[in-house]
Amino acid sequence: MFDTLKNKLTDVFDGLARRGALSESDVDAALSEVRLALLDADVALPAVKSFINKVREKAVGVANMRSVRPDQQVIKIVHDALVDMLGGDAAPLNLGTNPPSVILMAGLQGSGKTTTAGKLALRLRKRDRKKVMLASLDVTRPAAREQLRLLGEQAEVGVLKEVDGESPAQIAKRALQAAKLQAYDVLILDTAGRLSIDEALMAELREIKKLTNPHEILLVADSMTGQDAVLTAEAFHKAVGVTGIALTRLDGDARGGAALSMRHVTGCAIKLAGVGEKQGALEDFDPARLAGRIMDMGDVVALVEKAAETIEVEEAERLAKRMAKGQFDMNDFLSQIRQLQKMGGLGGIMGMLPGIGKMQKQIAAAGIDDSMIKRQEAIILSMTKKERISVGLLNASRRKRIALGSGSSVQEVNRLVKQYQDMARMMKKLGSKTGAAAMKAMLGGAGMGGATGAMGGAGGMPGLGALSSSFGGNLGKSMGGGLAKGIGSSLTNGLPGLGGKLSGKKK
Repeated sequence: MFDTLKNKLTDVFDGLARRGALSESDVDAALSEVRLALLDADVALPAVKSFINKVREKAVGVANMRSVRPDQQVIKIVHDALVDMLGGDAAPLNLGTNPPSVILMAGLQGSGKTTTAGKLALRLRKRDRKKVMLASLDVTRPAAREQLRLLGEQAEVGVLKEVDGESPAQIAKRALQAAKLQAYDVLILDTAGRLSIDEALMAELREIKKLTNPHEILLVADSMTGQDAVLTAEAFHKAVGVTGIALTRLDGDARGGAALSMRHVTGCAIKLAGVGEKQGALEDFDPARLAGRIMDMGDVVALVEKAAETIEVEEAERLAKRMAKGQFDMNDFLSQIRQLQKMGGLGGIMGMLPGIGKMQKQIAAAGIDDSMIKRQEAIILSMTKKERISVGLLNASRRKRIALGSGSSVQEVNRLVKQYQDMARMMKKLGSKTGAAAMKAMLGGAGMGGATGAMGGAGGMPGLGALSSSFGGNLGKSMGGGLAKGIGSSLTNGLPGLGGKLSGKKK
């Protein structure tokens, strides 16, 4: 969503880096570009004015500091101001202490309330181990209850049974009683939306609020509607007292100004962010991590969390043992490809890596995308079991057969084999004593064996400082360098070695 803003800010900071010291006029010129970038991203004007004033006040003060590179200081100041604009510290959901905790979902029609309710139910059940019930209070939209019922079945949570002729308030009262009797931890109430904000909707919400006394009133807002979403949030907050905001479609291609303006204009914390269509694509909203993505500093923490949620322990252990022995065949390569797809594909991972914004043109020119991953998977699946174990069997006729079977060219088969051979040589080096010691040192002593592996898992994840230093500098400095170059080179020469290094859920 923030690609355009990210690129413009990167250009501004690149211009500052070419100057040895910053004068007040340099700061003003840079902030003028930043102001235009924010306005172009559809950020609300009051939020832009407040942001620029805060940054200028601090940036002019560091213009005369000779001991630290001024451009790096300005980058930090802008980053901190973005975090402040987005709300400062992350605001977790208030689930209360006496179950059932009631979460009331509100918003306009089409904003994604029902889908977000299903995603939230799944997240609370899997991550927080809560017993969750869903209840639809939408008696106006056709098939609204059926949609919520299907989402509840997919999330494996309870869904309140329908009774014809009830009003939303009656359904809410019955849902609360059922949740108490059946010992549910969380009750999520999905209310009806309207095409526009009207008094009838607000009166209905106030009545439901009075009956259920919810712990959270979450306004679900579509981040692609721009400043209209901000105005909607303001109106709902005045009418029913919104306690938090859930932004949907934060992975879209809109300019993203609503997300940057929402907290500043309404004063309500953004607590959840929808980042995809899949039911598991819901994240806690963290201002510092989103600011890092906008500044092209990446989000390594989110990358590790995603890995921990998607990589199976057994598969990670199997690959770790094989890598420790220097063993690596096409079956292992295929396993890595599938792990990459589970983590959201190249697009999902690369958006969390520092410095990738500067490499987008090169990546696009090299044809590195999710379709490339699918072609590689098809090529490997077209091989026989013996060919996957021993690539040396792949003579010209076999490669031609594989190309025909996978719908690719012989050149693509050759390229994949070359990538595999490069990775196999790397795994063989890691299997040696010297390579294993180097890997262990790089990972802060985490080692390769066991379920905790290189990242994720209790006690196995290295500190970000150690991870950062292993790539030749801190994460901020790795913009356009260290980590970005390492990832870029591994993508060009083959897939990044994710297999066997990450631990996660047990299936």
